[in-house]
Amino acid sequence: MNDLNQARNHVLEQIQQACLTANRDVSQVQLLAVSKTHSSEMLNAMYATGQRAFGENYLQEALDKIEALSDLEIDWHFIGHVQRNKTKHLAEKFAWVHGVDRLIIAERLSNQREATQAPLNICLQVNIDAQDTKDGCQPEEVADLVAQISQLPNLKLRGLMVIPAPNNPQAFLDAKTLFENVKPQHAHPEDWDTLSMGMSGDMSEAITAGSTMVRVGTALFGSRDYSKSV
Repeated sequence: MNDLNQARNHVLEQIQQACLTANRDVSQVQLLAVSKTHSSEMLNAMYATGQRAFGENYLQEALDKIEALSDLEIDWHFIGHVQRNKTKHLAEKFAWVHGVDRLIIAERLSNQREATQAPLNICLQVNIDAQDTKDGCQPEEVADLVAQISQLPNLKLRGLMVIPAPNNPQAFLDAKTLFENVKPQHAHPEDWDTLSMGMSGDMSEAITAGSTMVRVGTALFGSRDYSKSV
């Protein structure tokens, strides 16, 4: 646990330094611990360091962890690609879903989220730099999606999520510009507050460009063992 505590403190220091350099308040940037392939025991230990927001990519693995750690007050984020046949579990079990890129997915999440639950926070995933291997809607589709999805019940459309190619800081700036440009299309613009971008290797560049949430795995937990993923 001391190793995890040191790792988390180091990441928080990097976030603080990036905010200082960019003349931003550190409270404007949230740390999301990307915990895919890591055990429930390791998540429990990371929780003990003060971390509360965890991001998972694989649904069945995440559901197992949610059950195993149900006694903890974890803010669960799903950051993998959202498939139509898995929206029910996402709507029921998560606080955030980052990988929404089509209206039909948002509609299913809205319909399957219980009215007694808090609204499901969602981010639109945008393929900001036109990568063939990445999911996400196209930048030119975002304004219409924001206008439509922001009117759905049981959802709170919070912002955008991007995963640019490595060494492409311009993509972060493009995402920030897009984030600002489409805000007027939002039915509830006060909810539009999240730009989820930046990972272990490029969080400083993302924060400089305006990220409000960095998704960090390796720098917190070490290398992943994908043989354990589901």
